[in-house]
Amino acid sequence: MTGAAPALVLRSATLAGGSVVAGLRLRGDTVADVRVGPAAVYALDPPGTVATVPGDVVHDLNGYVLLPAPAEPHAHLDKALLADRATNRTGDLAGAVEAMRSVGGSITPADVLHRARRAALLYLGNGATAIRSHVDVGGAAGLDHLEPLLRLRAELAGILTLQLVALVAAPTTGREGADNRAVLVEALARGADVVGGAPYLDPDPARATAFALAAAADAGVPVDLHTDETLDPASTGLSDLARLVRATGFPQPVTASHCASLGMLPPEHATRIADDVARAGVRVVALPQTTLSLQGRDRGAAVPRGLSALRTLLDAGVVVAAGGDNLRDPFNPLGRADPLEAAALLVGAGQLRPEEAWDAVSAAAREVLGLPAVPGHGVLRPGAPAELLAVRASGLRDALAGADADRTVVSRGRVAVRTRVNRTYPFGISVTTDALVNRLT
Repeated sequence: MTGAAPALVLRSATLAGGSVVAGLRLRGDTVADVRVGPAAVYALDPPGTVATVPGDVVHDLNGYVLLPAPAEPHAHLDKALLADRATNRTGDLAGAVEAMRSVGGSITPADVLHRARRAALLYLGNGATAIRSHVDVGGAAGLDHLEPLLRLRAELAGILTLQLVALVAAPTTGREGADNRAVLVEALARGADVVGGAPYLDPDPARATAFALAAAADAGVPVDLHTDETLDPASTGLSDLARLVRATGFPQPVTASHCASLGMLPPEHATRIADDVARAGVRVVALPQTTLSLQGRDRGAAVPRGLSALRTLLDAGVVVAAGGDNLRDPFNPLGRADPLEAAALLVGAGQLRPEEAWDAVSAAAREVLGLPAVPGHGVLRPGAPAELLAVRASGLRDALAGADADRTVVSRGRVAVRTRVNRTYPFGISVTTDALVNRLT
């Protein structure tokens, strides 16, 4: 290591697969060196086989599980933290839209910036080193929500990747949609990264989808559409999107978010659509927190989960990511801005395995954002992005179950956030829960 530049060195963390990192050296934006071994060897006497040089910053992570950092593939930072001001009286999607309209006059660019900054830092503190946020453009919002988020993107550029999706208001078709079409073009010119929208709300959904693809092709940017955010099995937005992507040869990445109606279809029908989606290369983003809160409120019994057909999509080879969607606003009154929450819900409500759930909020989420690939769960290799999350836990399952706030977030090869929690019991014990149980029994 003679002549090596000082770097961040992590030691003694447990990987999701059970092995222990004796030493992990980060150089710049990538993992430079990894030494792992059986937990039985390294847990007793971590040898620190990665050499250090003067000036290295060394963190001992004994007692932590080290994971590839998650990303948030679908947020709404311009709406975040509005729940106390905008009450959703019916609890459903229509009620959320009405609640947003009721406070529209109080939402200023300064207000958007303040709330969005708070929300983005919550996500970062919980481990998400990249965020894709949909931003309302057109309609009553015009471009007032976009400008403060462009400012926030520049402000956080050194520690957080923030992508902005121009979520254009409906309609975008016909004479009535002319103004919204023009606003979308202007939003892209001003710096929005992705074309968004909700074609299923348009009078002509297929034509609205075609317009979104055409606008994105002209601008040379990806597409991320709110798709079939409904339990109506007759909604065909995902099928239309896959068909149009293949028919046009659209060259940019395409993402369909929500896709709830797919989960309401008979298995054979859902499988055919999933195969079409896979052939088109369309990625799907599931959003369990908000979906479980909004969908199915009109069902008196046997309320559906409202999630997409996750297993069917995965079996077809579709990239399935997951995110938090709305955060403490009329669409979702709760939410922790925590990818561990989204992953845990994928296990409980979506019936995925813990490893699949973590890949959905990390590797797949980063793929949706077009970011360098992170390794799968339990593996860290030289050359991987130096984007990591250490959570105080014995392993991945323990991390998802407990969602301990004691975390270290590594972004771009340096520690971006550290949160330390000290739990003290009234009988003078300040140790792990397992040790406490052993002591009391």
